[in-house]
Amino acid sequence: MSVIKAENISKVYNEKTIPVYALNGVNLEIEKGEFTAIVGPSGCGKTTLLNVLGGLDNPSTGRVVVGETEITKLSDAELIDYRLKHIGFVFQAYNLIPVLTTMENVEFIMLLQKRSKAERDERAMQLLTQMGIGDKAKQRPSQLSGGQQQRVAVARALASKPEFVLADEPTANLDSKSTSDLLDMMAKMNEEESATFVFSTHDQRVIDKARRVVTLEDGKVISDERR
Repeated sequence: MSVIKAENISKVYNEKTIPVYALNGVNLEIEKGEFTAIVGPSGCGKTTLLNVLGGLDNPSTGRVVVGETEITKLSDAELIDYRLKHIGFVFQAYNLIPVLTTMENVEFIMLLQKRSKAERDERAMQLLTQMGIGDKAKQRPSQLSGGQQQRVAVARALASKPEFVLADEPTANLDSKSTSDLLDMMAKMNEEESATFVFSTHDQRVIDKARRVVTLEDGKVISDERR
């Protein structure tokens, strides 16, 4: 069952002068429960593709369908609401809110969704425990290691049970041990929550863990390998 479908996606800069194709005719379908790495050299279009899939950027041509919704047709306001309810994001820089506790950071998306406090508390604690940091619930980001902060970011991304999670270079700032631990935890969430993960990465450790590897070069998909 497809959760994301990208059809003939192109992203062109400087269209009126010398066109630069960040993406050039990309077709990609992600199925529920996949653990997919999008790989390729710097500048190949990995992050741009993730941004388009997540509705953070609009393609120059083509369309993106999530479930049964063509998100490339939504207005800006509709897109903000859709992302809030259906798409999880994990960023390289963690992007946690420094004045909030770990628990409050995970709850934040659910708070915006107007979920009850009881529901927020239960879901946040469940996720933090699954991620192995239930004992850090009352600490703030500055009191956590980089690896722990990224686990909080993953828990936050999963809090609203999104259709899929997009992770842009999530291990770039982590050491080997933290990377290994984080990947193990994400694989566990993939199994336990049937969470669909799509990574952009150049980290071989992420690539080794992925069950599908999509390779981009010059904005085009040059290989798509399932394992």
